[in-house]
Amino acid sequence: MATESSITPREKDFPVWYQDVIAAAQLAEHSPVKGSMIIKPEGYALWEMIQADLDARIKATGHRNAYFPMLIPESFLNKEKQHVEGFAPELAVVTHAGGEKLDEPLVVRPTSETMIHDAFSRWIQSYRDLPLLINQWANVVRWELRPRMFLRTTEFLWQEGHTAHATEEDMQAEVEKMLGVYKELAQDVLAIPVYDCEKSESERFAGAKRTLTIEAMMQDGKALQMGTSHNLGQGFSEAFNVMFTDKDGQRKYAWLASWGVSTRVIGGLIMTHSDDKGLVLPPRIAPVQVVIVPIGKTEDEQQAVKKAIDELMLALGTDVRTHLDDRDYQTMGQKCNEWEQKGIPLRIELGPRDLALSQLVVARRDTGDKETVKLSVADKRIKQLLEEMQVDLLKNATTRLEEGTVTVSDYEALKTQVQTGFARSFWCGMAECETQVKAETKATIRCLPFERKLSGSGSCIVCEMAAAKEVLWARSY
Repeated sequence: MATESSITPREKDFPVWYQDVIAAAQLAEHSPVKGSMIIKPEGYALWEMIQADLDARIKATGHRNAYFPMLIPESFLNKEKQHVEGFAPELAVVTHAGGEKLDEPLVVRPTSETMIHDAFSRWIQSYRDLPLLINQWANVVRWELRPRMFLRTTEFLWQEGHTAHATEEDMQAEVEKMLGVYKELAQDVLAIPVYDCEKSESERFAGAKRTLTIEAMMQDGKALQMGTSHNLGQGFSEAFNVMFTDKDGQRKYAWLASWGVSTRVIGGLIMTHSDDKGLVLPPRIAPVQVVIVPIGKTEDEQQAVKKAIDELMLALGTDVRTHLDDRDYQTMGQKCNEWEQKGIPLRIELGPRDLALSQLVVARRDTGDKETVKLSVADKRIKQLLEEMQVDLLKNATTRLEEGTVTVSDYEALKTQVQTGFARSFWCGMAECETQVKAETKATIRCLPFERKLSGSGSCIVCEMAAAKEVLWARSY
């Protein structure tokens, strides 16, 4: 078990701190395959919570789940030029199987547009078949040169939505709607504030006409792309012959969209809320919201405390996810340290002295504050504290995002600001200016925000030509 002292302080080395938190919370570990990770039960429970919440939201919008093969004929990817060029450096390719060389190499799924659109070409015949709304929960493989657990790994878990529509307007409405679902997940559940915005052309998904994104700021000031939604236009439809007969009897190409969120949001959770003691989890997404630690030396004391705990857990019911830590081989200090590292939102301590006063002690993970609560109202107060913590985590992260986003009007100020946060400026729209900033600062245009803060027009932060586009620059994971 890692100890508190084994977690490197954020200010000393943020990347090492991140890895230490993952290890101390027992979320994941490196696998024997370079770039891959083993997600341990604590980490997978967190992914299951995210998956369950998002899956319900996806189904509420009319989408249905399906599953497609992870091995894709290489010829499928070659049908869409931009798509294959975008993913070529990351592909893992199977050339032999069953002891023989394959007639055609198979690509291990980097994303499923090609496989799913091939199926759509058979499933869609008439306008009556549209919209076709499909979602898939799966694993994908992208050969990462600089892997980091949860953020960028060779194999990771995600969901990918794929839809087909009769009109461009319906397709774009789908793209925007699903980005809104992702924003709700991030802010309302994960307590991570985000900018919802559009990617520049150079940052778009391979093969997309437009890419929308939600971008979050981590505690070190870097950006993390939390989810994307893509307007694919009709390029994939033309490549895979995804056509339908409209009401007038004419054959037309369908308008396609795709969107996805992956296990990288767990990395976002860690880097947004955690501290030098370990993981901090927002209550709404925590697999265990409350851990109860009984105190008692004699058998009579233990029985009395257990009876009070049973009554408390009954009062909390299924509204609160609780765990009783009654291990007799761990000291109180060891237990408290472990649950702090694992980020459990509330820790309840209850012993004979507390029972004598008809009270218990509640400790908040985020602030460390302890509060004495009467047993008669403990269930209500525990639920209040969980909600207060959820609200406070979002509030604190929102303040960090707002204070860390600074409007800059000259290039030197931009270069300084992106070292610690987001820079907001005008941009002429020229790729050359975007490339220069990336080469000199490692920052990229994270997005063109939907809600503009800069009015009218101004000068490009790089070339000083007249510009009307407002952009957010940042270094990113």
